[in-house]
Amino acid sequence: MLHQAVREVAPRDGTLEHLRRAVPARRARKRQAVVGVAAAALFLGTAVPALVHVSSGGGLGADPSVAGNASQAQGGATQGTGPAGGHGGTAGSGGPADGEHGTGPARTPDDAETGAAEGSADGADPSASSAADPGSCTAGQLGPAVAGSAAPDSTGAVYGTFRVTNVSSAGCTVAGPGSLSAGAQGAADAGRIGTARHTAGDAAAALPDPSLEVASLTLAPGSSYEVRFAWVPSETCPSTGGTPGGGSGGASPDPTPSEDVATNSGGSTGGDSGTQTQLITEDAPADGSVTVTYAPEGGSGTATTTVSNACAGTVYWTGVLPGSA
Repeated sequence: MLHQAVREVAPRDGTLEHLRRAVPARRARKRQAVVGVAAAALFLGTAVPALVHVSSGGGLGADPSVAGNASQAQGGATQGTGPAGGHGGTAGSGGPADGEHGTGPARTPDDAETGAAEGSADGADPSASSAADPGSCTAGQLGPAVAGSAAPDSTGAVYGTFRVTNVSSAGCTVAGPGSLSAGAQGAADAGRIGTARHTAGDAAAALPDPSLEVASLTLAPGSSYEVRFAWVPSETCPSTGGTPGGGSGGASPDPTPSEDVATNSGGSTGGDSGTQTQLITEDAPADGSVTVTYAPEGGSGTATTTVSNACAGTVYWTGVLPGSA
């Protein structure tokens, strides 16, 4: 009966070609559906435990995402190489970082910053603080300056030294050369006395080269520094017009008759004219001097030395020169 019912049925043209295309397409759709179901099942199997873990951790210490967990698990390759070495070292050594999701307290952002700071401090050079320069020298740390000078050289220049010592038990830094002043005494002319910093090629040729000066100098306890000076006269002191013997007047007036060695009274004994004494006069230099005063940086005691037979000129002085212990 079935055969008779369909005996009159005949396929249309192209039906075979349609089946050849439709059957493989339907099989491909079935495979894609099966793969999609498997992928959804795999996603649910991995996402649900992660969500449960995040919700059970609680607080700020819990990781915000699964990606955070993955980065922590793979962080061993970079831990300890960042600037905060303390944090990396803890994770690499199996300490709190390995068990931070266990029974230990949850880490907070403040804890992380504190750990990073402590790690940086632990990794710093312990000698960094000791190598820091000490503070500037104060008046209580520097003793009074001590002055000394030599005899004038062939040109009349006088060279001298001011020495300042650290008398405290701690080191300090001399931050500047201090100040120097010159004063006139006696016949010295204050308007013709000046001071100048020493430079290469100036009149004070015997002073140390300016390249040896330092802008600042750290003084250990008991060590000292020097500032040198040179008095270079521009002219000699004026004469007083006195006699070499110390008389205060000038040359004596013309000889009086009582000063004649021979007279014509009673006749001539050896000639027609008498012999008269020759009065020799010589001017002495005026008594003038220059005081040179040095005040160290920081306000410690000053020192003064006096250059005698000095009335006009210039005091050249150096900056800070390293001294001796």
